[in-house]
Amino acid sequence: MAMSSATTDRVTALKEFDDTKTGVKGLVDSGITSLPAIFHHPNICLSIPSATHLSIPIVDLSFPRPITVDLIRSACQDWGVFQLINHGIPLSTIENTISAVRSFHELPTTIRSQHYTRAQGATFMYYSNEDLFLSSAATWKDTLKVSFGPVQSQLNQIPEVCRSELVAWDEQVKEVAREVMGMMCEGLGVSSGRLEELTCLEGRALAGHFAPACPKPDRTLGSAAHTDVGVLTVLIQDEIGGLQVKSMRDECWVDVKPIPGALVVNVGELLQIISNDEYKSVEHRVLANSTNEPRISIGVFFNPGKREEVDLYGPLPELISLDKSVFYRSLKMSEHVKAFRGKAISCNCITKHFKL
Repeated sequence: MAMSSATTDRVTALKEFDDTKTGVKGLVDSGITSLPAIFHHPNICLSIPSATHLSIPIVDLSFPRPITVDLIRSACQDWGVFQLINHGIPLSTIENTISAVRSFHELPTTIRSQHYTRAQGATFMYYSNEDLFLSSAATWKDTLKVSFGPVQSQLNQIPEVCRSELVAWDEQVKEVAREVMGMMCEGLGVSSGRLEELTCLEGRALAGHFAPACPKPDRTLGSAAHTDVGVLTVLIQDEIGGLQVKSMRDECWVDVKPIPGALVVNVGELLQIISNDEYKSVEHRVLANSTNEPRISIGVFFNPGKREEVDLYGPLPELISLDKSVFYRSLKMSEHVKAFRGKAISCNCITKHFKL
């Protein structure tokens, strides 16, 4: 079936944008004053204000462990997300990491564009919109991506302008994730090392997003509504914010207000499967940047490291009983990847693929 002229024009515009290898930052640098059509989100609904009477849970790691475990369990069950404070990572380290990501994205065009690619498998990638040719509308952000595992990373592929900071961040956030995963396990009533035994700390990818000022923030998004497909996401956002989560109870959008030094922790869909629906993955989105300053956010995505055909991931046997049925079948990581690769980010919902 032949494509319509509108579709052909859109594909051409997408390719022209991608071929610049300079992303959204390149559009801003060119001096555009209007939003290109490829970024217009159809039926976008931003007129409804976020629910000011709701706020996502805050978990303080300085509290006694039993209290913290209870707080994490409740947050994972009722919200699928929480902000973590007093986690031990200095504010200066977080600020240095944010500055390093900004420094890369603000490199001269001729240098930055040399790293632009859509080829999978590299330790370091730079691109705009991972699902650019799959989604109904592009989002207003560029991304650098670093793969830290499970394969040993070739760290010299990371540009020097941000290499030491991102490597250091990977080590710091991994230890916090180890602590959080342990408490999540205790909240489920299983051994604190259960997720670590499943190698859930070993597959790590860092995404450093850069969202410059948007000329028409009411017509586009910084990230379309989606759920994270992995085990766990740990995110830092700067003071500009823009992240929203959808309340599971009220079906309304709730702002994740930036807290200096806080980490935002998201339950991924694979953890929802492993926990047999005890913990829930939450739908979230990011509004387009309406300020004059670029917005930076950095997420680290945790997934199992063992990915052979014999390695299966499903509901923990300890969570299955006569009173608690099993809700999902076990899956291989190859199936996990296949369930979402080749689809728009907004379409990612792997739990439905493996529901019994």
